[in-house]
Amino acid sequence: MADLIFYTHPQSRGQTVRWMLEEVSAPYDTEVVDYATTMKQEPYLSVNPMGKVPAIKHKGKVVTEVAAICCYLADAFPEANLAPPPSDRADYYRWIFFTSGPVEAAFSNKAAGWEPTPERQRMFGYGNYDLAINTFEKAIAGKEYIAADHFTAADLFVGANVNFMLAFNLLEPREVFVDYARRMTDRPAYERAKEIDGKLIAEIQAQQAQPQPA
Repeated sequence: MADLIFYTHPQSRGQTVRWMLEEVSAPYDTEVVDYATTMKQEPYLSVNPMGKVPAIKHKGKVVTEVAAICCYLADAFPEANLAPPPSDRADYYRWIFFTSGPVEAAFSNKAAGWEPTPERQRMFGYGNYDLAINTFEKAIAGKEYIAADHFTAADLFVGANVNFMLAFNLLEPREVFVDYARRMTDRPAYERAKEIDGKLIAEIQAQQAQPQPA
């Protein structure tokens, strides 16, 4: 068994972590858990009591939450050059956690058909959807990479989120977003990750299509 175990479902945010794992090129084992069964029971609940994916276990230590996993893997495997030097990480941390916080909250609430009223916007970390997304656009505009002079885990995380939101019509297809998503996903590791998860999805769908015992 590898020192690194990846717990996921191929139709989940685990796709972003799969991409990150392929970027760092470290050997890892995959454990696929099911939403209705194995994700909600032991032994997986001992890994993540929230009963959700993704999660990783590296040398016996568990990390959950996609942004945290990406940052952890960038630090754990520095030879992949996916994090700037510590002295240059201001934008790196800023935009990873802006995306995982205000942006995700803004588009999730909007997708659910809800936004805070003007008088309650100060209660929420993103104010309103337009403010979060316009700030997001300014962070990306005019830059080759969002946090360094080369591709980092920040580009992977932000690019994965932009790509997801565009695919599901949760983000206006402004040129800056479309171009950034295209450039960030134009990588061999992304293609490998998509191929692996695509095969797993096909296997799951084939199993679901089989006649069930009477």
